[in-house]
Amino acid sequence: MLVVVVKFHIHPAHVQAFRQAIVANATQSLATEPGCRQFDVCCDPADPTLVFLYEVYDDESAFQVHLQSAHFVEMNVITADWVSSKQIWRYTRIAPLERGTA
Repeated sequence: MLVVVVKFHIHPAHVQAFRQAIVANATQSLATEPGCRQFDVCCDPADPTLVFLYEVYDDESAFQVHLQSAHFVEMNVITADWVSSKQIWRYTRIAPLERGTA
């Protein structure tokens, strides 16, 4: 499994619009991309401009499908000017521990 973590800082004037756009993107990803297994959108309660994504894909190929999807491309274009910084990390998931399985 491929885990993608993204940290955004959003310009304050666009926080609400960005949150709506990123939640819509996450919803579409889970609904229409079979290789997208998890897509969490998290916000820092102490810093409303910080948005953190935790995404899980079957593999790199599934992530590339996500990056080429119409909903992602549209969201990325619409929100580009709202983002003051963006950092991306990729990880290989080695232990899918879940409650009750450890």
